[in-house]
Amino acid sequence: MNLGQWIGLIAIVLSLYILWQIREVMLLIFAAVVLATTLNRLARRFQRSGIKRGIAIFLSVTIFIALIVVFFFLVVPPFAVEFQALTKQVPQGLARFNSWLDHLRDRIPAQLTPYVPDLNSLIQQAQPFINRAVGSSFAFVSGSLEVVLKTLLVLVLTGMFLADPAAYRKVFVRLFPSFYRRRVDGILDQCEVSLEGWVTGAFIAMSVVGLMSVIGLSILRVRSSLALGVLAGFLNLIPNLGPTISVIPAMAIALLDASWKSVAVLILYFIIQQTESNFITPIVMAHQVSLLPAVTLISQLFFVTFFGFLGLFLALPLTVVAKIWVQEVLIKDVLDQWGNKSHRETEFVLVSDEPPEKSAENVSNDEDQPINQ
Repeated sequence: MNLGQWIGLIAIVLSLYILWQIREVMLLIFAAVVLATTLNRLARRFQRSGIKRGIAIFLSVTIFIALIVVFFFLVVPPFAVEFQALTKQVPQGLARFNSWLDHLRDRIPAQLTPYVPDLNSLIQQAQPFINRAVGSSFAFVSGSLEVVLKTLLVLVLTGMFLADPAAYRKVFVRLFPSFYRRRVDGILDQCEVSLEGWVTGAFIAMSVVGLMSVIGLSILRVRSSLALGVLAGFLNLIPNLGPTISVIPAMAIALLDASWKSVAVLILYFIIQQTESNFITPIVMAHQVSLLPAVTLISQLFFVTFFGFLGLFLALPLTVVAKIWVQEVLIKDVLDQWGNKSHRETEFVLVSDEPPEKSAENVSNDEDQPINQ
């Protein structure tokens, strides 16, 4: 390798190292790009109806904000009411537990009475765990504030990208060599179409999961079934972990009525999760973005391992984009051309009847062709 090649290799390694150090920022930027792409595609649909660009963007943003407001309106007030009812029943539950312990002491032999704990001793033994829980709650609050700040950052970036997407796209394309910029622009078009397909598939899966949850909870006569169903549908955006989180408030609210109802809710959510993960999401994603079921699961494991919770949340759109770039750049423009080129050269040498000087000239001309042709 000459000096220029060594400098290029070092530059690539340093670039990868810097990108790894700022991976969380890059994920936030990618989330803003996904949201801006979705709203931009919706604005284009409005533009096809004869609406001006500014009004179309305003309508898209308004629909997005309206969906957020409706979500919080349906979920937050019922949960606040049920949480208050749950906190009122906690002292009653402790009193029942204490009376049950007293009844147990009366039934067992006197020799075993000292081994039956009372409520105060149990509270003392649980004090270290309570302190840990309080500390974790402070960490949760600080983490929630961080989530809010990151969400605001994503929304601000989304607005910037949506205001003039062509300018930001042009800046990104200019990062590539001049002979490859038209090819990159076409790849970005494919990414945009695939992201729209992913959003459509995710919306279908969310709607099906939410509807199944509302119907099942209504049959079980669980309180706030609509709010719980909407929450289950929204958390379905987080693969595998989302359905597990959504079952916790549903079981807690069902526990206000009867213990058996809480167990029934657990069974219901298990059935819904298995149906969603094994049938709904694989079928929808395979139809919308042509992702194999095993690829979706492997991508979730990969991105959550290297990028944490945010990587898990963005695993599927990241996989959609990565699939297109690998397929178009690595496979089509490098590997396929590489194999075809070697095959053509070998075939030319074996069957050509031209003079050696002319053959060598043709081979040289073939090597000068661009790789993306």
